[in-house]
Amino acid sequence: MSELILAGDPPIPLVLRRSGRARRISLRISQLDGRVTLTLPKGMPEREALGFAREKELWIRKHLAARAADVSVGLGAELPVGGQVHEVVPGTGRRVVFEEGRVAVPGPPERVGRRLAGHLKELARARLAEASDNYAARLGRSYSAITLRDTRSRWGSCTAEGRLMYSWRLILAPPEVLDYVAAHEVAHLAEMNHSGAFWTEVTRIYGDYAGPRNWLRTHGGDLHRYRFDSAA
Repeated sequence: MSELILAGDPPIPLVLRRSGRARRISLRISQLDGRVTLTLPKGMPEREALGFAREKELWIRKHLAARAADVSVGLGAELPVGGQVHEVVPGTGRRVVFEEGRVAVPGPPERVGRRLAGHLKELARARLAEASDNYAARLGRSYSAITLRDTRSRWGSCTAEGRLMYSWRLILAPPEVLDYVAAHEVAHLAEMNHSGAFWTEVTRIYGDYAGPRNWLRTHGGDLHRYRFDSAA
């Protein structure tokens, strides 16, 4: 991969990705981080990709403007936790404390984002382990391990060895969404596919999943807007 800059106000970084299967230039804007990626055939000059981007400049800027801005998590920021918005405020003592509509984070202001991210990961691990245990018991299968990551392409996964992986940012979503993702991945312990039999298992152990599944499709990308410095 390489990078070009589309000049303008502001300038727009363009990520160039070459593909042996590409027959023409394609353009994609990530709703997660606003990255603009141009995929082009191998051997095509970079100037052609830049020319293509210039032709699409108005479209690119329109879509970037429509994307919600990132939120730097620090004192005064508003952050959803469990689907409820909390204002980040200074805390005392040594513990992060959740109050009605607020989360109090102790320590130097410049470390608030880092400390809060660490606390949220602990909460996510506890909640996802609890949900995974619950749905595994309903399924009648066991898993071997749980890991947390900050994945952008998926909310969870399950390996053939029974290892479950989740995005820790699920702790920011409504509880029913976190529970659905846990049920979804646990169901893969029985069906390593997305067949009708798989969805039957999800329904059996979770119930009607249409609501939380649609929530993820519509709002899931917003959970990646929150930046916790280098801790995320």
